[in-house]
Amino acid sequence: MSGAGWAGRRVLVTGATGIVGSWVVKALLARRASVTTLVVDRDPEAEIVRSGELDRTRVVLGALEDPAAVDRAVGVSEVDTVIHLGAQTLVGPARRSPVPTFEANIRGTWNLLEACRAHADVVKAVVVASSDKAYGSAAELPYTEDTPLRACHPYDVSKACADLIAGSYHATYGLPVAVARCGNIYGGGDLNWSRIVPGTLQSLLRGERPIIRSDGRFVRDYLYVRDAAGAYLRLAEALHAREGAGEAFNFSGDARRTVLEIVTDLQRMTGRTDLPPDIRNTARAEIRDQWLSADKAQRLLGWRPAFTLEQGLGETVAWYREWLAP
Repeated sequence: MSGAGWAGRRVLVTGATGIVGSWVVKALLARRASVTTLVVDRDPEAEIVRSGELDRTRVVLGALEDPAAVDRAVGVSEVDTVIHLGAQTLVGPARRSPVPTFEANIRGTWNLLEACRAHADVVKAVVVASSDKAYGSAAELPYTEDTPLRACHPYDVSKACADLIAGSYHATYGLPVAVARCGNIYGGGDLNWSRIVPGTLQSLLRGERPIIRSDGRFVRDYLYVRDAAGAYLRLAEALHAREGAGEAFNFSGDARRTVLEIVTDLQRMTGRTDLPPDIRNTARAEIRDQWLSADKAQRLLGWRPAFTLEQGLGETVAWYREWLAP
């Protein structure tokens, strides 16, 4: 399916008020898809609300934990495509209070997949957003799709469980579902200030020292949000072409950096090299080093990131300059 092939497609996006959901909806609307969104509430600060794009979708209010709401979201518009991004995505809250994370990420996923199974006559493609954290710690990096899922910490386990549930629905019921595992996604619209990119930019643009919760040497794989949105759409296109069902795909920006390197880049881009980071080394229940191989996605889906790290961070800095302007 080309970009024009989305015109008239009926697409449900869960988690539409999150950073990735906002950009996925934006991309779908630009392609003239008919979009339904499942949202818990209309957060006025969410990019999709602030831009007015949520009002261009059919909004279903409800939580992933509510099977009736999820079934209504899938059935009300007779959607043919589902992009499941809804989740509790923060590692810290998951460690402090795991049950709500398990409820949203595990129960929410089986509720969504069960609704798709109930409407299998019209649902032809289901993309489930997972994470590189589903792999847990691995002796050999980068992760490939053959790396075993050995998650230990609550958030990581919740994503690994969602992966396995998705695979079960394909193997048992033939549901056309595929899993996307992305690295650390960054970009404009992320208002979770505990994350390294938005938190650092908030500090620097306010003239404050940025806080690093770890020792600064944790390695992560960074993927610009517009590339992530493109990855989800490309995987849905493959499913419509009857390719990739039951499989998982890694998506990587080929941008492996330590936390301290990312902070240094942002200091340079904002002109605030005079503000040294406050390294606290208090991070807990986090994997030290993670990065992905996206060879499978490149080979089978023809997907590649369109943005370098420099380009992605540049657009991100510009977004936060506008957002945080007095």
